[in-house]
Amino acid sequence: IDKTFPGKGKEYAEKIRDYTLALYKKCAEYALSKGIIIADTKFEFGLDDKGNIVLGDEMLTPDSSRFWPLEGYKAGQSQPSYDKQFVRDWLKANPDSDYLLPQDVIDKTIAKYKEAYEMLTGKAFK
Repeated sequence: IDKTFPGKGKEYAEKIRDYTLALYKKCAEYALSKGIIIADTKFEFGLDDKGNIVLGDEMLTPDSSRFWPLEGYKAGQSQPSYDKQFVRDWLKANPDSDYLLPQDVIDKTIAKYKEAYEMLTGKAFK
């Protein structure tokens, strides 16, 4: 940053912090109203050629976030989820799989993603 936009590092860091917190708060409140906890997520920011802060990648998808159902949530324990944690758990339990997922794991993952989509949007996934 300093090479292209000298002296702007602190300003960018503060703006990105503020954008991140505002985005998370708004989205987490919306998801919670639909029965989903956004347990964590990531936002990737970059700068355009004029120094404007821009989102640099996907956000709030099952691949970049952990979504937990509000119903049945219990602090201090592993939670069911609507994200790729299901695949990670299967891969950990099957280290000799050579990363080849069986069709039932693929189908369950798709079903989890669709369920989260439908809860968040109120629309059937097509």
